[in-house]
Amino acid sequence: MAEFLHAPDGRTPRAIVFDLDGTLADTMPAHFLAWTDVVNEAGLLFPEERFYAMGGVPTRTIFDTLIAEAGDGVSRDAAALSAKKEEAFRSHIPACKPAPKVLAVLRSAQAAGVPCAVATGGNRGTATATLAAIGLADDFPATVVVTADDTAEHKPHPAPFLLAAERLGVAPGGCDAYEDTDLGLESIAAAGMRGIDVRTL
Repeated sequence: MAEFLHAPDGRTPRAIVFDLDGTLADTMPAHFLAWTDVVNEAGLLFPEERFYAMGGVPTRTIFDTLIAEAGDGVSRDAAALSAKKEEAFRSHIPACKPAPKVLAVLRSAQAAGVPCAVATGGNRGTATATLAAIGLADDFPATVVVTADDTAEHKPHPAPFLLAAERLGVAPGGCDAYEDTDLGLESIAAAGMRGIDVRTL
């Protein structure tokens, strides 16, 4: 069995959990394009800096927040806007690619026999389509893909990462987790896992 080459301190984890958007998949620019189209049409404000800061938060939660903040008395349907945004993003999915440095971590882990899972703030349909588009559908069967549909609490709550560890059958303390946002790293820390910020790779 090959050696896992990416342990930050030389300690091979018992399992690894990856965020999806912005971590395994280079999808964030496509997500921002989809968000921009929908929020502009709805008369809401969601600047790029805030978009990246809220990475990992479910779409519906973000729309609920933006609508509450608007305070302009205009009636908006958060569920309908969420569906519209996901539909807009799906039109961009075929152009998305895996993130090369994180893909190298995944392949090294697989070669070393380290089990891997995904914990994403996206919904099941979008996560499945994204994994297929970047060629990783066979690497992550549905049983090890935790989405916003699977937990009542979402990042920065630890629930997504805790459920991923449970599905892998590994204690959270034995897991490394990879993320691209501060909220995601908070979620990892709260779950008791070692977090790796892919922005530093």
